[in-house]
Order: sequence, then structure tokens, then C-alpha cells
Amino acid sequence: MYMTKILLATDGSEHSKRALEKAIKLAKKSEQTTVDMIYAVDGSKSKSDVLQYGDTDTANYQRLKKLKALGEPLREAGVEANYHIVHGEPAKAIIAFANERDYDMVVIGSRGRSEVQKFLLGSVSHKLVKYVHAPVVVVK
Repeated sequence: MYMTKILLATDGSEHSKRALEKAIKLAKKSEQTTVDMIYAVDGSKSKSDVLQYGDTDTANYQRLKKLKALGEPLREAGVEANYHIVHGEPAKAIIAFANERDYDMVVIGSRGRSEVQKFLLGSVSHKLVKYVHAPVVVVK
């Protein structure tokens, strides 16, 4: 499959790091592929970040700085990357972002919840598989 645009959803977890590794492997299949990394900030995290950093601009700067640090392996692998911070409930925010753009694939890590937890709570990866218009790869 020829791809030029991959969206990588991340939260900094170990599952996300494995998803990053997969996105790099996929991106390296073509020199023209770009990976967009996205991190969704929900309301409670947004408030705690602002309290920690003192203001919204500093909180946003620190989030972007952390996201770029997480994406450092992309740069090291020679993969072009863009970084995006979105606000809102993570699944909804990532789905909206992905569907507004023309991605060839979305890559996300799996949290590894049990079947009961998935049934009761749902999961971001499950919701992306269900509602994103592009193919979604869930990495365990």
C-alpha cells in the first residue's frame, strides 16, 4: 500500500511508543510519507496543565515540546513529521481531526483493556476503528 500521510495518535504510553515504531516502519516504505502526531488534551488534563504552568500559552508550549520529544524517533529515522495538539474528549477530537483531513492510515496503540472494560468503557482505539474514514492500525 502506497501512503503519503499517516496520522499517529499518541498519549506517551508504552502502547503509543510501539505504535510510533510501527508508524516509522510504514513511513519508511516511501520517501514522500509524512507522519502527523496528534495528542488530545481532555478538560481535566487541560486544567491541571494550566495550573502547573501558570497560563494557557505556557501549557500549550510545554505540551508541544513533550509531543516533539516523543516524536524524536521520527526525526532520527528521517521521517518528516508534524505535531498537533487538540482539545476535547480524546476519541472524539482525534476522529474529527482525522476525518477533516485526507489520511491514508491512522496508527494508534492499544491500551490492552479486558473485554469487560472495553464493553463498559469503550476505548479510544475501538472508537477510531469504528468512526475514522481511513484505515486504522491498532498496535498492541
